[in-house]
Amino acid sequence: MTTKALWTVAEAKAKFSEVIELAGKQGPQTVTRHGKEAVVIVSAEEWKRKTKRKGTLSEFFANSPLRGSGIDTERLKDGPRESEP
Repeated sequence: MTTKALWTVAEAKAKFSEVIELAGKQGPQTVTRHGKEAVVIVSAEEWKRKTKRKGTLSEFFANSPLRGSGIDTERLKDGPRESEP
C-alpha cells in the first residue's frame, strides 16, 4: 500500500478506499485541485478528538488569564442609542 499523503482529485477518486484507509492508519490525507490544497481527509476518530468541546463557556471565562486583571467588564445599563434616519 502507498504511504502517500498528498493526492490530486483524480488520484483520490480512483483510490478513495486507499485514501480513507491511509487517513485512519497514517494520518491526514491532503487532496489538491489545480495544484492547490482543496481538502484534508482525516479519520472519524481524529475529527472527534480535534472538535471535542473542552469545557463550558463559563469554565473558559473562569480560567481566563484576564480574570482579576482589573479590566472593567461591567455592562452599561443605558438603553440603545438613537440613530439618525
